[in-house]
Amino acid sequence: MGRRRTAQSDEIALWQAAMRGVSRLHPPAETSPEIDPPEMTAAPQAPPSAKPSTPALPLEKSAGIDRRTLERLRRGQLPIEARLDLHGLTQEEAHDALGAFLARVHGAGLRTVLVITGKGRMGAGVLRAAVPRWLNEAPNRARILAIAHAVPRDGGDGALYLLLKRQRLSTPDR
Repeated sequence: MGRRRTAQSDEIALWQAAMRGVSRLHPPAETSPEIDPPEMTAAPQAPPSAKPSTPALPLEKSAGIDRRTLERLRRGQLPIEARLDLHGLTQEEAHDALGAFLARVHGAGLRTVLVITGKGRMGAGVLRAAVPRWLNEAPNRARILAIAHAVPRDGGDGALYLLLKRQRLSTPDR
């Protein structure tokens, strides 16, 4: 990684001349140039609530499953019932797609899914870093039992296996 340099005034003028008459396809969000881009800012803190939230689930750990099942998940031995490929999406698009995907597959009763984030340039992908954080956000976290990196044939470090909780059937009160 080299040092960052600032643009010279003649370079700025050349850029502005080249961009004259060009309009954005999508208007930018209301941000000021002093604010870090979204991928560089810390995740917003959830407001304190009366009931405790579900604890974060780190990669390669389990919550309520046996060691054999977790090991089968890590080794890619559980059948993948659905896949979500986030390649080429912006962070906002990927976040929305992930939430919708998890709601849909969990509602359908699926258990083992693969989420492909990609590795990014030199292993520093934005989505690769953000997806584990998003998986621990509500309501996603409430649907997940375990998270593990995929084996190389399924994407390696650029993909995650998710073991989802069983869909609870609601019974009418008597």
